[in-house]
Amino acid sequence: MTTAHDLVRPFRALRPRPETAAAVIAPLYDVVSTAEARAIAAGRPDCFLRISRPEIDLPADTDPHSSAVYARGAENLTRLAESRVLVRDDLPSFYIWRLTSGSHVQTGIAVAASMAAYEQNQVRKHELTRPDKETDRVEHMDALNAQVGPVLCAHRSDARIDALVADASTGPPLFEVEGPNSVVHALWQVDAPEAVGELGDALNALDALYIADGHHRSAAAARVAARRRQRMREGADVGDNHEYFLVVTFPHDELRILDYNRVIADLGGRTPTELLEAVYQDFEVEPLPSPSKPGEPATYAMYLDRQWYRLRLREADGSDDPVAALDISRLQRALIEPLFGIADPRIDERIDFVGGIRGLEELERRVDSGDAAVAYALYPTSMEQLMAVADAELLMPPKSTWFEPKLAGGLLSRVLDT
Repeated sequence: MTTAHDLVRPFRALRPRPETAAAVIAPLYDVVSTAEARAIAAGRPDCFLRISRPEIDLPADTDPHSSAVYARGAENLTRLAESRVLVRDDLPSFYIWRLTSGSHVQTGIAVAASMAAYEQNQVRKHELTRPDKETDRVEHMDALNAQVGPVLCAHRSDARIDALVADASTGPPLFEVEGPNSVVHALWQVDAPEAVGELGDALNALDALYIADGHHRSAAAARVAARRRQRMREGADVGDNHEYFLVVTFPHDELRILDYNRVIADLGGRTPTELLEAVYQDFEVEPLPSPSKPGEPATYAMYLDRQWYRLRLREADGSDDPVAALDISRLQRALIEPLFGIADPRIDERIDFVGGIRGLEELERRVDSGDAAVAYALYPTSMEQLMAVADAELLMPPKSTWFEPKLAGGLLSRVLDT
C-alpha cells in the first residue's frame, strides 16, 4: 500500500528511571474499577493509576468525568516529571518491549503510529467503540497533553523486523520490572540513528498494523487530533504531535488470545432439562466428567445445573464471511439469540462476559452462586481470524478477544508537544 506518510515514526518517551519503574508500574486504566485502582495505589504515591485514573485522589463522590479529575491527572503527571520519577528521553527512539508471563514471551516495538494511516485504515480496526468511553479519554488526553495508554497492535510476522528487534534487545534493557499478574516487562531503547532508520524502514514497509486492544484509546487520539487541527485553523500553535499516537506492535504469531466466555442470567423461561432438549436440536451434547475447555473450533462447553457439557455444532456454517465464521457468531446465531432472545449482546443486560484469564472456575462460581443461570466457554478467536475481519473492514461481535498478557501503564508515555 503506497501512502504519502510514514506508517510509524520514533518518539521521545516519557518513562520511569530504572530505580523508579517498580513504584510507577500499574495496570492499564481500563482493566480495573475505581475501587480496585484505589486499592492498588494505596501507599504508592507514584503509582501511575494516579495519572490514568486520577479520580482515586479525589473524594469518593467525585464525578470521574469532571474537569477536576482530568486536572488532577495533569498535576500528578507534572509532579512525577518534575521530581524525575519520570524522565523524557532526548532522542526520538523506538522502544523494544518484551513481556514474559510464565513460559510465554512476546516482544514488540513501541512506536508513534500515523493518524493519517489510522484514518485511511492502514491501522485497522475490528470493533465498535462507546462514545462515552471515547470522550473520557479525549478529555483526559487533552488535559494531560500526553498519550499515557499505549494501543496494543499486531503486524504480520516479518523476518527482517524480527532480526532487527533481536539485535536491539541483546544487551541489558533500560529496565526490567514485574507488573500485574506477575508479568515481567523489559524495555530497550533504540536511539542510534542508523538503527532507528533501519527499524523505521522495515516497519514502514508493512502493509498494515492491526489494533488488537485499545480501540477507545486510538479513537480518542483521533478526536484529539481533529480538535487540535481545528485549533491550528484558528491560528493556535499546537505542533504536529497529535498526528501520531502511541502504539506497541507485536508479531501476530506471538500474541496470545484467550477465550472470552459468556454467562446468561436466566434460562429463557425453560427448565434445565428443557434447555438441554432445545440445545440438542443444533448441537451434539455430551456430559463431561470434569471441567474442560473446548479443544477445537465449533465446539463449546456449557455449564448448567452443576454439570458441564461439551457442545458440538452439527453443521458448522461454511460461510466465506469472516465474521459469520467466528465461533462466537455461530453460537450467537444457533443458540444465544433463538433460545434466549438476546439479539444484541452489546446492550442486553441478561448476558455478561468473562475473560478466559479467570478460568472455568469463574464460570462455575457465577452459575452456582445464582448470579447467572448458564455459562458458555468458547474456543479462542485466532489472530488470523481477527486480521481477516479487519482486512475486510468488518466488525467483530463484542468481547470476541481477550489478549493476555497485557501491557502495563506508566512505562512509556508520549507527550504531545515536540
